[in-house]
Amino acid sequence: MERRQGRILGLDFGSKGIGVAVSDEFGWTAQPVEKIERKSLREDVRCVSELVARYGAVKIVVGLPLRMDGTLGSQARLVISFVEKLKAVLPVPVVMWDERFSTSAVTRVLLEADLSRSKRKRYVDKMAAAFILQGYLNHKDDRRSG
Repeated sequence: MERRQGRILGLDFGSKGIGVAVSDEFGWTAQPVEKIERKSLREDVRCVSELVARYGAVKIVVGLPLRMDGTLGSQARLVISFVEKLKAVLPVPVVMWDERFSTSAVTRVLLEADLSRSKRKRYVDKMAAAFILQGYLNHKDDRRSG
């Protein structure tokens, strides 16, 4: 019988909202769950803390929006500040994961699904969080099996 690993929370930190995804208990698949409307750093951290408790998360993966050349831009610096704040107050590990292609990949999928602009806008953040988290989970599995 396989041991339960615990859920991992995936976050896509944007200027207006935070997309949220969660893994299954074995860390195999990521599912989009919601979008948090950003208010303030303190409130954003409180919301994430509540999600950790609600889902019993054992880790948080936050997308890091690197530039195409791999350097940090202004949004990446905001994400790093957010991650440092999370690390200071939450009892679970918080890691960053390269998210360079997440939003464009998700937007492409939603366009192919022929969703209207308003529906795409509603889903893109939480779908991007799931894309980020799934990439992390796949990488973790590759290291285990290799």
